[in-house]
Amino acid sequence: MQKKKNVAIIGQGRSGRDIHGTYFLTEEAKKQYQVVAVVDKNEARRKRAEQAFNCCVFEDYKQLFNMPQIDLVVNSTYSYEHFPITMDLLHHGFNVVVEKPFSKYAMECEQMVRAAKEHGVMLTVFQQSRFAPYYERIKQIIESGKLGTIHEIVISFSGFARRWDWQCSQRYYGGALLNTGPHPMDQALDLLNTDEMPTVFSSLKNINSAGDAEDYAKVILTYPDRPLIEVEINPADAYSDYTYKVSGSAGSLKATQKTIKWKYFDEKPLPDLVLESLTGEDGVSPAYCSETLVWHEFEENLEGSAFDKGTAKFYQNVYAHLTEGKPLIIRPEKILQQIRVAELIHAQNPADMKF
Repeated sequence: MQKKKNVAIIGQGRSGRDIHGTYFLTEEAKKQYQVVAVVDKNEARRKRAEQAFNCCVFEDYKQLFNMPQIDLVVNSTYSYEHFPITMDLLHHGFNVVVEKPFSKYAMECEQMVRAAKEHGVMLTVFQQSRFAPYYERIKQIIESGKLGTIHEIVISFSGFARRWDWQCSQRYYGGALLNTGPHPMDQALDLLNTDEMPTVFSSLKNINSAGDAEDYAKVILTYPDRPLIEVEINPADAYSDYTYKVSGSAGSLKATQKTIKWKYFDEKPLPDLVLESLTGEDGVSPAYCSETLVWHEFEENLEGSAFDKGTAKFYQNVYAHLTEGKPLIIRPEKILQQIRVAELIHAQNPADMKF
């Protein structure tokens, strides 16, 4: 019989309650985990958590230091609190799952990675979109080689939306790049498949946000012998109809998070270059390059999302790591690369802090 891991959740906001908390209440999660403590500054949220999990509740996360046995702490606090709270937890010997963004600054991420190693504990970042059904299937199709050599990948997390919450504040480490951005940026860097720094072009804007942080981001990543990858987060796109577009030498793919359409043609050598004027069948009339390609076309519907199946796979990997020593799929060192890229993007697009 599997030994359950005791979990403490810090924060009962949209992430701590609606994502992590919702998962830990599933029958699947209860086979591996048991929530024994919840921390939140809001009394009403503490009471609700106490009823939902039948667990201890605290106002201050430091009260966890007196708990007899906690195997894992989920840090789902405000983004600007990720670094100081995670560091404190690591120094007290806790295994930690920290919400995205890892932090705003690479130096802080480096300190967290180093602290985890020094204290012999686990540290990972909640990048569950790496396990999203649509992403896993898209990556599988790309790696099959059927689309040929991949030249360009466009990832769009766009739609029409206006915001006025704390995620609009630079002081709170908000903004599109650190809020929505960690999902497509993690996927983009995974597909780029290098731990080296890519070349980065970027543009950040504030279009539909009440705060001083960006809500629009356009990022282009390049690296030798890799496809160009474009990431877009656009809050003013009322006609957004795809999440992924993949262009290859033998086919293409277009996908939302629920449906994937892709096609490729049978291998056929490219005709040799002809420098003379092309002619039609009569040998006189001008002609344009024309050929018949045999296409194989597919459409697939997907079940589940990053928030259910993705979360489950993330925590299954964490459990396997804690109980069997299996490697973490979401390595903090890889997420450190993401923060280095994000830090460069912010440097390329300086913005005054107004609030």
